[in-house]
Amino acid sequence: MAGTLAACGSSGGDEGSGDSKTVTLVSHDSWAASKDVIAAFEKQSGYKVDVLEDGDAGQAVNKAILTKDNPQGDVFFGVDNTLLSRALDNGLFQPYEAKGSDRIKAEYRADQGKHRVTPVDTGDICVNYDKKYFADHKLEPPKSFDDLVKPQYKNLLVTENASASSPGLGFLLGTAAKYGDDGWQGYWKKLKANGVKVVDGWEQAYNEEFSGSAGGKKAKGDRPLVVSYASSPPVEVVYADPKPGAAPTGVAQGTCFRQVEYAGLLSNAENTKGGKAFLDFLISERFQEDMPLNMFVYPVREGAQVPPEFVKFGPQAKDPETMDPAKIADHRDQWVKSWTSLVLK
Repeated sequence: MAGTLAACGSSGGDEGSGDSKTVTLVSHDSWAASKDVIAAFEKQSGYKVDVLEDGDAGQAVNKAILTKDNPQGDVFFGVDNTLLSRALDNGLFQPYEAKGSDRIKAEYRADQGKHRVTPVDTGDICVNYDKKYFADHKLEPPKSFDDLVKPQYKNLLVTENASASSPGLGFLLGTAAKYGDDGWQGYWKKLKANGVKVVDGWEQAYNEEFSGSAGGKKAKGDRPLVVSYASSPPVEVVYADPKPGAAPTGVAQGTCFRQVEYAGLLSNAENTKGGKAFLDFLISERFQEDMPLNMFVYPVREGAQVPPEFVKFGPQAKDPETMDPAKIADHRDQWVKSWTSLVLK
């Protein structure tokens, strides 16, 4: 843990200004970590951490690719399994096998031949529901993808644009995994006919349109179903004052798609030594155990403890839809194009 950080700064000699005392992390806007945990890394490694947040995941990945010859930082965090092939095919990362990689659960590892990325966290993209709405309307909340196209759920669901938003894309991939290459478009036709609303990104969907979130209540959101995460209900408990005994939102377990987020050492990074030290840190026990209540994701490290609020209010999906990253790479762009024509036009 903290003891392993002491050696982090001494990883191998490299080209570039490897002796710089600042390591710059480029991330999407959801990056968060406890100050004392970052301070411990800075003290033990000798590197100061600068964080550059660069929009949502899709925007951040695209910008990193466009600036790869003269990158904005040393490490990129936040490329997930839905966009991984785009980053790798565009040469975004250079190889580095982080110290402690052997402790990462096997199902989350990727690019094992080259080690261009390090798995950092996992979460499930799922439909969330507003418990009060369904209780007030004496209506059972949906449990599955099939349920969402039933007449009793007409005009209740809001989702994100699959061409611009990571959860929106994850939800599309979940339907493709569920209904197959030939069936997902027919499913979305039914979903569109049943009044699904599409907005640009998660922030708008969850905190403005969704009636069950604290933000959505303030914004007078009127959609009691939203594409979000299995770990969203704990957010509604942890940040509430006073804290409720139960989460006001629930998860439709049959609508989940498993997401894994990765970090990597950027090609042409100025401070490769610092970048390697930071990647080691991201999969250290201390950081992995700090993540859940900061970024509301699950650790990927074997044996990392999860806080009780997570276990109680935001358990991982038992049987989420998954898809081989190679299949995502082969079909993603065409699926998004077809989805855009089908749903947005």
